[in-house]
Amino acid sequence: MKFNPGTGMLALCLATVIIGVPASAQTYPTKPIHIVVPLPPGGSNDVLARILAQKMSESFGQPVIVENKPGAAGNIATDFIAKAEGDGYSIAVAPNQTVAVNPVLYPRLPFEVSRDLTGIALLGRVPMVLVVSPGKVAATSVAELIALAKANPDKLSYASAGSGSPQHMAAEVFKSMTGTRITQIPYKGSAPALVDLLGGNVDMMFCPINSALPHIRSGRLRALGTSGAKRVELLPKVPTIAETLPNFESDIWIGMVAPARTPPAIINKLNAELRRSLALPDVQGKLAEQGIYAETSTPLEFTRLIASDQKRWAEVIRAANIKPE
Repeated sequence: MKFNPGTGMLALCLATVIIGVPASAQTYPTKPIHIVVPLPPGGSNDVLARILAQKMSESFGQPVIVENKPGAAGNIATDFIAKAEGDGYSIAVAPNQTVAVNPVLYPRLPFEVSRDLTGIALLGRVPMVLVVSPGKVAATSVAELIALAKANPDKLSYASAGSGSPQHMAAEVFKSMTGTRITQIPYKGSAPALVDLLGGNVDMMFCPINSALPHIRSGRLRALGTSGAKRVELLPKVPTIAETLPNFESDIWIGMVAPARTPPAIINKLNAELRRSLALPDVQGKLAEQGIYAETSTPLEFTRLIASDQKRWAEVIRAANIKPE
């Protein structure tokens, strides 16, 4: 049998490609991994990233570096990761605001989530709690608040962390489902919004539970209901809003994404490591202390969650005529 050099070289190239991708995944990672966080240090996204980075570093034997890239409601970091090399060494924390709300709120973004990003895993959820200023609002339950708002259209106000923020979107869903008119007072972030709520300058707010908890316990805020599908362990006596308003659900979820060009084998390896880390009792305990509840998924499940939430929030944004700031 005569050897054909061209055929031999083609077979060698094909073998290199076929073997090369799994081999790169098998040896991955061989250098530091960078996790980009689209929000400032100290919040739920940052806490989650740093706890997981430590566990990933211990498991992979490589440094896992957390980099905060806040700005433009998270769009700066999302654009950065969308344009990064798809080699598994640049990944990003992805809260629902940046990958599910912003793409349908901002008309012209330099990236497209469905084209430029791929889901790695869901990481957790942060319930919000509907709180009121006790000195301004007499309501002691969700039902009483709805009745008060209906009797006083446009008189009550709610604080938000800006257009498209989880606080804003939760309030708009609440208004839509109850047929109430409550005025948004937007702030540049949760912290100043909470300060004004505590000062009695606004009436109510959907607030991440980790931020609101100390003030609920001190009596400076009154908790009326939580925003998730089930009651929160940190506030077991506070009902869900859905117990009064069936099907209401509007919590914060946080996941991890990578550039779309990242090989599936590396995505699966990252997914397996994140799921392993999130199952550890010490990780779950540290997260729960911060009001973060570990929850995970396959890459495909997370990608589908992003797509379904984009559709949901697009309807809310259109109905409420929400515009970016």
